[in-house]
Amino acid sequence: MKDTNITFKYIITAFLAVLGTWIIHEFAHWATAELLGYNSRMSLNSTNYIKGQNVTDWHRQLVSAAGPIITIIQVVIVFLLLKKNWSKSLYLLLFVGFYMRLLASIMNVVNPTSPNDEGRVSEYFGIGLYTIPIIVSAFLFYLVFKISKQYQIPKKFQLATYLIVTVFIAILILSDQYFKIRIL
Repeated sequence: MKDTNITFKYIITAFLAVLGTWIIHEFAHWATAELLGYNSRMSLNSTNYIKGQNVTDWHRQLVSAAGPIITIIQVVIVFLLLKKNWSKSLYLLLFVGFYMRLLASIMNVVNPTSPNDEGRVSEYFGIGLYTIPIIVSAFLFYLVFKISKQYQIPKKFQLATYLIVTVFIAILILSDQYFKIRIL
């Protein structure tokens, strides 16, 4: 029988999954910018170029794509591990990666004049603001759906996971906006 109990340990693990996924995602943006020769700053929820640099359009797209690519890789690896054995902790990493990219896609709808990662790349390739975000979100949703179906994960557990993760994502984003927490 699979464990789907919501425990204090699960809640702490959810916090760590959100924080870890966000940091790895932003680190991928930061590291790509640095490897391309640009000085940049990384916070909990953003990576920015230090002013005065002449960033090429192609490099800007590579940096934009780096975060989602690493998040997609995370979700695919976790999906493959979960296909073999159930783990609540791994499920959190799967779910957080999907939810993170879904929220970014939604923000492209809310604020289309300032697109997020996949939206910027999608526009760059001339396929519209929403094409790549929809493809990425649908693919990651499919992976979450497949695992949920394979293990017959109860809706109550999924709803609780959604609510817990939503609270931690909100805390992370608001903390970054309010305290301007610089990591690199």
